[in-house]
Amino acid sequence: MFPTHAKKRVAMLGLMLESNSFAPVTGRDDFLKRLYVAGDEFRAELNRTESRLPAEMLSFHTAMDGGIPWEPVPILIGLVEAGGPIDHAFFEEALAEMRARLEAAMPLNGVYICNHGAMITTENRDPDGVIFGMVREIVGPDVPVVATLDLHGNVSDRMVEAADVIISYQTNPHVDMVARGQDAARALNEMFNGLRPGTAIVRLPVTPPTVTLLTEKGPYADLINFGRSLVTPDILNISILGGFAYADTPKNGLAIIVTARSGRDAARKLATMIAEYAWKDHERYVPRLTSLEDAVASAVRAGDDPTAMPVILADVADNPGGGANGNTTWILEALVKTGAKGAVLGIFNDPALAKEAMELGEGARFKAVFNRTEPDGFSRRFEAEATVLRIRDGDCVGRRGFYAGRRVNVGTTALLDLGGVKVVVVSIRTQCADPVFLEMMGIDIGKARSVVVKSRGHFRAGFDEFFGPDQVIEVDAPGLSSPILSRFDFKHLPRPVFPVDRDVTWPRS
Repeated sequence: MFPTHAKKRVAMLGLMLESNSFAPVTGRDDFLKRLYVAGDEFRAELNRTESRLPAEMLSFHTAMDGGIPWEPVPILIGLVEAGGPIDHAFFEEALAEMRARLEAAMPLNGVYICNHGAMITTENRDPDGVIFGMVREIVGPDVPVVATLDLHGNVSDRMVEAADVIISYQTNPHVDMVARGQDAARALNEMFNGLRPGTAIVRLPVTPPTVTLLTEKGPYADLINFGRSLVTPDILNISILGGFAYADTPKNGLAIIVTARSGRDAARKLATMIAEYAWKDHERYVPRLTSLEDAVASAVRAGDDPTAMPVILADVADNPGGGANGNTTWILEALVKTGAKGAVLGIFNDPALAKEAMELGEGARFKAVFNRTEPDGFSRRFEAEATVLRIRDGDCVGRRGFYAGRRVNVGTTALLDLGGVKVVVVSIRTQCADPVFLEMMGIDIGKARSVVVKSRGHFRAGFDEFFGPDQVIEVDAPGLSSPILSRFDFKHLPRPVFPVDRDVTWPRS
């Protein structure tokens, strides 16, 4: 039983964007298509069965109900698919609304910040730090502030100084958001009961490519497991963030954040120990991809030989979850030209093509023009004869993995048949991390011989009921989220940094 207290007023807020510095600017309309709510509208989302809110926000809310009597104070929450830098004017507008609502809500007993952690604006490389700093400025030094971040977050010293506890995801694909929200609630309740923990961060000159940050196996999995083995009663939290290289910021770098109940000295000692372990392993963070030609050959072979294992091709360089446009045609063209049988590709972001298919109607045959307006050098034009098989409005509820239980809308959606290769075309850029995006169009994934997903890694938790690890092929094709970091013209990374640079040292501090 918790002791009797007056209700603790806890502000809840966040602005979740993973920014790819090389992608088109993310603006107001992008947030409005996915999630941007404040005040009473935010409160209503907290109580919906199929909410659009981040899973960690919902679980924090639920977990707090089981602790010290409290009152949620919804401020503002925005969530959008990974994209380019947020328009700075819109960020300033969102920040001003957060500030005004926080000031009006005072006095507060605590704050929960639910951010991604890898956001940049068109003018600022640490807007997450700006939000954290604004919160601390308003509530003062004594009000507990807890935050959750994606493990791809880039954490600045300003963020660590402003928050009492920073808790990051521990799984990739991300399936532990509920647990992390619960961790945040437990930490806040401990601070309500008098705890004043200390937090330390150690950052390494390593920017791991996204495909090397899986937590089932590989160097990052080993590092996460090592960190978990060091948890003692004194350690409130260990968070190990791989970061997001494409944000291209001075704060980039694999970061170890430790929060100790006994204070900052204990936290720094343990963070340094984990960093030393990570540095000894840093050369393992080099991506291993399959060439486009070999990947397509595997898909063709699976289609021609019914005894062969089906394969899933991950178009990791065109992952909307990493800020890419989700509309490159390199793999699609190759499958069509080779006549691959039983191939499915999803989900291809092309609002104009989806709209045309809807207007023509199911059963129509026409010349499908992909990327009739080429948005970038990777998204080239491609034409093919197509048949419209199915049209839907794109509103659905996630079934597995990253999107499980979450309401998602991918806009007007069309299923096209390009002479044996089926393509799901959507109107709102979204990562293909859940089978529902294909299944809602009538596709039986279990009967497909090859499936191409525009996703980097979250598809693994969604499609693993159909494809085991040995059936996954990560394809080396062009795109805005290519794991080959040497292909990008970074301007702000702390250099030298591995694996962009190879001659890198870490002077332990």
